[in-house]
Amino acid sequence: MSAGPQTLSKTVERVYAIGDVHGRADLLAPLLREIERTAPDDGRAAIVFLGDLVDRGPDSRGVLDLVIGALQRFPGSKLCLGNHDDWLRRFLAGDPTMADDLELWLGQGGLETLQSYAAPATPLADIRRGILAETPRHASLLGEAAQLVRWRDLVFVHAGVDPAIALVDQPREASLWIRSVFLRYVGPLEAAVVHGHTPQSPPRPHVTENRISIDTGAFFSHVLTAAVFDAARSTLQF
Repeated sequence: MSAGPQTLSKTVERVYAIGDVHGRADLLAPLLREIERTAPDDGRAAIVFLGDLVDRGPDSRGVLDLVIGALQRFPGSKLCLGNHDDWLRRFLAGDPTMADDLELWLGQGGLETLQSYAAPATPLADIRRGILAETPRHASLLGEAAQLVRWRDLVFVHAGVDPAIALVDQPREASLWIRSVFLRYVGPLEAAVVHGHTPQSPPRPHVTENRISIDTGAFFSHVLTAAVFDAARSTLQF
């Protein structure tokens, strides 16, 4: 995972930000088809996935395949790593610290992720080797994910930002996990923050003076949200 903000190309004039998918390939596939139908065909559009692609839903493997395909079709697009993605990333990397979080991850949707790979009930080390052998690009995708992404006067991130810390110095923990300190903050930020991580109830995007929340709880609400930012028209659509 890359530290600090990455930046979308200056030529990008429309950004599609997609909230937490959580293994719902059945929702992501038609959304991506609609984006392909409406996006400019001259390379001026990019997609930013806000993370938590995996866990809980039935087809995390399929989601990762769809994201890889979308990043290829829309060059310069980005994935912001989510906390659930990070668990899978660490598992596939053989990170020894993952042993401390393994039981938590499996109980929070990691088991469903492993099942999406049709992983047999074998030792986890064998499951890891099988996933890396069959789908090596999945580990690469997660390993190359961004912490934050900047575009014009917006910053895209999975969970949010620590309002007391500059964007260039944002701690990794905040980008993946922050909630109350960020969500309760009132006042201007360095950039308006587009984020997921905290499901909105009812399942609709929530807009404040400093943030746009688009995690609409796809896993249980069956609603997957994309926010469309169009620089030429200075508009926001969902």
